[in-house]
Amino acid sequence: MVDTAAAAPSTTEEPRLSKRGKRWLIAAAVSASLVVGSVFAFVTFQPIQVLPRVRLAPGFSLIDSYSQIVTSEDLRGQFVLYSFSYSSCETCDSIDETMLEIQEGLESADIRGLPVRLVTISVDAEDTPATLAAYADSIGADPDIWTFASVEDDRFLGDVVAGGFNTYFAQEDDGSIRLDRTFVLVDGAGIIRNEYKYQTQTSDTERILRHLGVLAEEVENSTGAASLAYEAAHLFLCYAP
Repeated sequence: MVDTAAAAPSTTEEPRLSKRGKRWLIAAAVSASLVVGSVFAFVTFQPIQVLPRVRLAPGFSLIDSYSQIVTSEDLRGQFVLYSFSYSSCETCDSIDETMLEIQEGLESADIRGLPVRLVTISVDAEDTPATLAAYADSIGADPDIWTFASVEDDRFLGDVVAGGFNTYFAQEDDGSIRLDRTFVLVDGAGIIRNEYKYQTQTSDTERILRHLGVLAEEVENSTGAASLAYEAAHLFLCYAP
């Protein structure tokens, strides 16, 4: 007598992955391994330093010393160092001196040939394009590198300078303007990457030029698999001093 139960073929089969599914799983495993390996290597050796991504820089429309409109979008795709001053300021010498030193230092700085702009925004609503042109000329600013401008519509001066760039200024009773000494470094994507409000043991000029080099290195090298290491640097807050 034949055992029909034993002879009957099984109707249940183990599910099989399609070739496409297998390829997807392999790709996912490789990607995960790369991420884990990159992060592990970074944590172990910490070979990279970055500047923080502080916040988005404000949008604005400025009128420069040539009576031309300059917007935040016009400055995309290049590093921009902002300072804040005004033509009649009697206490802004150190701001201008630092910007002049950076203007000169750009020639020898390791910025990988990437474009850098210097922009000084006036906090005095009375500064006209002609006044700013005379101011820039008097301190030796190179117009090919350094732009002097005021906010096109004075009603938004506080929004741009105080609100957007987090730089304090206030009109005093004697007509002078109290102003924080501030420099703001923005990358080509319009993200603030550092703020320099107080002098440290290292001069602002030295720090800013070095930080421009750090930014340039990140832009040049953070592509493909190397981008994972740079993201790990941001993740672990490995910021350049």
